[in-house]
Amino acid sequence: MSAKRFIDTNVLIYAFAKGDPRTPTAEKILTEGGAFSVQVLNEFARVSHHKLGVDWNEIARRLKLVRSLLDPPAPLTEQLHDAARDIARSRKIAFYDALTVAAALAVNCEELLTEDLQAGAKFSALTVRNPFATP
Repeated sequence: MSAKRFIDTNVLIYAFAKGDPRTPTAEKILTEGGAFSVQVLNEFARVSHHKLGVDWNEIARRLKLVRSLLDPPAPLTEQLHDAARDIARSRKIAFYDALTVAAALAVNCEELLTEDLQAGAKFSALTVRNPFATP
């Protein structure tokens, strides 16, 4: 891995999915490492429990594995909130997507791996890449 990568929630979800064709790619991304944020932890827990029906003990086990593979999560701060508001306003994107971008920029990532934003979009030195898109 040449550029520092920020991993969004959907990559984590797919890494634990059963029978999803994106799972091998997501697993590979996690084993290669990268950055993520407390927001990603929060979203993973919510989606896993409320949408996928995963019990809390299994969510804790999965997040322990994620934390062992990735950098410590970027914290949510007032400065991050302010930066996300500015990004959401100026780029006309959803606030929580802007919060992901702001976190990736805060930890000096050059690549954001997500399905939630347009692949190829640039935010300063950060480039969005959809790791599941067909090349």
